[in-house]
Amino acid sequence: MILTKEQVQHIAILARLGLSEQELEKFAGQLSGILEYFEQLKEIDTEGIEPTAQVTGLQNIYRQDVMAEQSPDLMKELVNQAPEQEDNLIKTKSVF
Repeated sequence: MILTKEQVQHIAILARLGLSEQELEKFAGQLSGILEYFEQLKEIDTEGIEPTAQVTGLQNIYRQDVMAEQSPDLMKELVNQAPEQEDNLIKTKSVF
């Protein structure tokens, strides 16, 4: 499947990317190559092959998230190292 520059521009708009004419040409070729590779993968016979997410058999191991008690002196010392504090807490900029 060959993508046109117009199709790549449409994809870029959906992804909120501003691309130059040179980038449109470059990515049109690269994305077309990726899609051609997927077309090759479609030809592989996967009948009878069970879908897998990973093949190592490893599993995530989670631990309890337990707060360790700290001495008030250590907590005060840590808070005092921050550039700004408020009500004995570290003050940071808003993330929203």
